[in-house]
Amino acid sequence: MTRSAVVAPAGYERFTVGRATVVAREAAVAGLREALRGSPSLHAWAATVPGATPFQGRATAWGVRLPGASIDVVVRHAQRGGFLAGLRGDRFVWPGRAPWELEASLRLQDAGVRTADVVAYALYEAGPGVCRCDVVTKRLPHGADFPHTWAEAAAAEREGLITAVASLLRDLRAAGARHADLNAKNLHITREGGRWQAWVLDVDRVEFLSPNDPSVGAQNLVRLERSLRKWRDRRALAMDDAMLARLAAAAEDRP
Repeated sequence: MTRSAVVAPAGYERFTVGRATVVAREAAVAGLREALRGSPSLHAWAATVPGATPFQGRATAWGVRLPGASIDVVVRHAQRGGFLAGLRGDRFVWPGRAPWELEASLRLQDAGVRTADVVAYALYEAGPGVCRCDVVTKRLPHGADFPHTWAEAAAAEREGLITAVASLLRDLRAAGARHADLNAKNLHITREGGRWQAWVLDVDRVEFLSPNDPSVGAQNLVRLERSLRKWRDRRALAMDDAMLARLAAAAEDRP
């Protein structure tokens, strides 16, 4: 696939800076051009911004403000996981998963699902038909992943956490969005107006089937339950079978 095959959706602009091909929200274009002017990549630039906030994951992501714009973002360098990590590391067949992550995030937001807004992605040629990639997302409201939030929450607050996650699962089902890697770590939990809210991350693993497909809801629930049991059994997450049953009942609109 060539550079010209990368398409910008409505409200986004496609442009190049050196060897980088960027698709970005129109309001962020000027700031991203400035960031790339003296850096080989957006991720490399973000790592040098004074006061950048590190976020640990498969690789360190950086929370920064875009130059000349009041947009707080997180800049992530895409890395492979699993057995391919040792073979290809951060290289993907052009254009990688970033264009789909952008499309999926837009579709989820249109359907009312809370997820990170993809501000931009940048592709860097890394050989014939191969690229490296940075993804820039709008920084979410202050919060933490589900395991950390659950561990820190008082017992009386945990029912509200179950309600928030169940609401997210219902929204995913309504959108027909099946998440192939739905796990406890890619649920971001925030507190808004005294209520818990759950956001879904890593949406490049989402595929869309029919809205309100019960099989979508069931598969998402099974994946999340499997992850929560692993956290309970391997890392002592205090979530018993009764709590898991309440989550399943709420996600499936059962009494």
